Amino acid sequence: MAPQREWLEKDYYEVLGVSKDASQDEIKRAYRKLARVNHPDANPDDPEAERRFKDIGEAHSVLGDEQKRQEYDEIRRLGAAGFGGAGGGGGFPGGFGGAADADLGDLLGHLFSSAGGGAAGGGTAGGGFGPMGGSRMRRPARGPDLHADVHLTFEDALAGVRTTLRITGDGPCDTCGGSGAAPGTSPRRCDVCEGRGQVAVDQGPFSFAQPCGRCGGRGQLIDSPCTTCSGDGRVVKPRQLTVKIPAGVRDGAVIRAGGRGGPGAAGGPPGDVLVTVHVEPHPLFGRKGDDVTLEVPITLSEAALGTKLTVPTPHGGTRTIRIPAGTGHGRTFRIRGEGAPKARGGNGDLLISTRLQVPSKLSREERKLFEQLSELEDASARDAALFGSAS
Repeated sequence: MAPQREWLEKDYYEVLGVSKDASQDEIKRAYRKLARVNHPDANPDDPEAERRFKDIGEAHSVLGDEQKRQEYDEIRRLGAAGFGGAGGGGGFPGGFGGAADADLGDLLGHLFSSAGGGAAGGGTAGGGFGPMGGSRMRRPARGPDLHADVHLTFEDALAGVRTTLRITGDGPCDTCGGSGAAPGTSPRRCDVCEGRGQVAVDQGPFSFAQPCGRCGGRGQLIDSPCTTCSGDGRVVKPRQLTVKIPAGVRDGAVIRAGGRGGPGAAGGPPGDVLVTVHVEPHPLFGRKGDDVTLEVPITLSEAALGTKLTVPTPHGGTRTIRIPAGTGHGRTFRIRGEGAPKARGGNGDLLISTRLQVPSKLSREERKLFEQLSELEDASARDAALFGSAS
């Protein structure tokens, strides 16, 4: 059973034993009390306890939610207008008649979409609903989103740029100006729906609206369609779009150009253009959030003795850092404010990590020096760490 039909047939206020203007606290207290008393575990010999417990839960799920409660109250108010009064729990005195199998979800959707909700007609039981939605034109619909890609260098991603993209999507037909009619002619009002785009259809005691079959829901007829767009008013065509890429944008980010997408239908707003950013790798720098990373090689002697290094920054300058004696492989140094621009202002940092450079080939003199160094080195500390001290 559809939720709307349950709402028409069940008086949840009566189920919880509260008034129609009960507060949320009153509804919650009533639910807790009734749920405790009617829980199936507390009534093992009562076959109706489970049904009552379920009804209590349904009532609380609707009345305990302010938005659902407003919808429930409005549906029962409109239902009462069409059926001569909604019955509590047992249906309607006037009954559904032959329309009991009608799609009440669609029917009530038409009720709410009518101007002011005042489309419900009749005041006697079985009087049915008056024509609903008859005054509605075709609903405005938002246009589709279009997608594009932009490829940036690492430097442009940090600095931010304006770039012009070529996109393809629906646009107004230049020949007919978007009307769909051939030049020199105009669309005319549909003689079946009188320009409303919908017609009333009777189903038992109900009367509801559906798109007009004559004009396809447009409310207009085109006797001489535009040959360029075949009467649609829109064509697929390329166009150029200039997009501002913010400074510090990351690879994979999506930039939204609001209102620059496909045109809406029936006067609806246009969609957006979603631009996916692809940042080309840099030979030196990388990204880690708002920080920029840089790996610098250091020699064995520099690592052991310490040194000063001049390194490039991602913004085009240079900075000098001090490498202390005894620096190991992978140690990171931070230069604050030399990273990527942050969305809320300021910059990230430049993170410089060391890479110990071990020579693959040695000259005769270098080999001799390393052999002398090897004689001075004490491996006992390493052996103790690996195998423990000898007993």
